[in-house]
Amino acid sequence: MGDFIPVNNRKAGLIMVFAMLIVGFIDNYIVVIAETASLWQFQIIRAGLALPILIIISAFGMGRLRPVRWWAVYFRSFLTALSMLFYFGSLAFVPFSDALVGLFTAPIFVLLISAFFLRQAIGPTRVIAVFIGFLGILLVLGNTAEEFNYISLLPAIGGFFYACGSIATRQLCMGETTLSMLAALLVIQAFIGFVAIFCLSTFGFDAPLGADGFILRTWVWEMSPFIWWVVLQAVGATVGVGLIFRAYQIGDASYVSIYEYSVFIFGPSFAWLLMDQPIATLQVLGILCITFAGVMIALRSGSTSLRK
Repeated sequence: MGDFIPVNNRKAGLIMVFAMLIVGFIDNYIVVIAETASLWQFQIIRAGLALPILIIISAFGMGRLRPVRWWAVYFRSFLTALSMLFYFGSLAFVPFSDALVGLFTAPIFVLLISAFFLRQAIGPTRVIAVFIGFLGILLVLGNTAEEFNYISLLPAIGGFFYACGSIATRQLCMGETTLSMLAALLVIQAFIGFVAIFCLSTFGFDAPLGADGFILRTWVWEMSPFIWWVVLQAVGATVGVGLIFRAYQIGDASYVSIYEYSVFIFGPSFAWLLMDQPIATLQVLGILCITFAGVMIALRSGSTSLRK
């Protein structure tokens, strides 16, 4: 029988805020990596660095790596890997705050999928939350309406697949360890990276210089400009995700998930301080709307979250 872990919401909230501080910091450096590296190479190296950390953690008895239902865990991981693909890919082209907003539309998509495909009643409060959330999306996208193109939709597509992965986690992966799901996610991301590099090399796409070539590059052998930023991302993401899991382990999900939105403070603040990315008034209003919608959904549904 597993050890009983007492609920400590205050500690869980602090842990979640610290996790979001880490995530808000490290994800800003994707744009630096994108200048010279490949999205696919980034995923492969990141997985190669993070997986040994998970193996060591498992060896110390802190989680099981082997899934109970392999197909369910890897199907869920494939959906989540797609969401991270769109999220990371978008960071080379859109402001960090826009990418975060797109990813955090996931609770809204969870409700829509639950209502229209799983035929679950969602209630008037959460319906209002959906409308507020979409208003927030329109406000954020409206800030750059003159420059709008399909790239602007990438983060929201990532949010959709993140929602699909969250639903798959609840519906198919009950009883699986977070460690096994995280390991499966890294394996899938590395696999997609290898397949993409093979296809790009076979068809011979020419990658533009700078961040515009992030998606079209294959393997870059001169890694000195970006390798340490990838190491930072791999270690930081592993620590951040571990803290997220710990927060949900010792706190009530409906309480802890609210603190996840603190990334909207840390992420854009670091983007402004480190990357000189300003935050427009419409963006702030959109972020507030999506945060408010997410908090409403969390309080009504008590949903949990599994990041990267």
